Amino acid sequence: MRALDGWLEGHSYRDIATGLFGRQRVPERGWKTFDLRNRTIRLVQTGVSMMRGGYRALLGRAKRIR
Repeated sequence: MRALDGWLEGHSYRDIATGLFGRQRVPERGWKTFDLRNRTIRLVQTGVSMMRGGYRALLGRAKRIR
């Protein structure tokens, strides 16, 4: 949700990654091919999906115990 909040406020993926993972883990160069960039994009995409109603999948069907 923090990634989604950052994206909704207009921050770049690099800024979001820095906020989530710390400045030490975000490289100065090679950002386009760095693993944390892809992870950050996936976190934002998941947040957008949940915001648009995907959170219902978390609820699922409760299994009845007999």
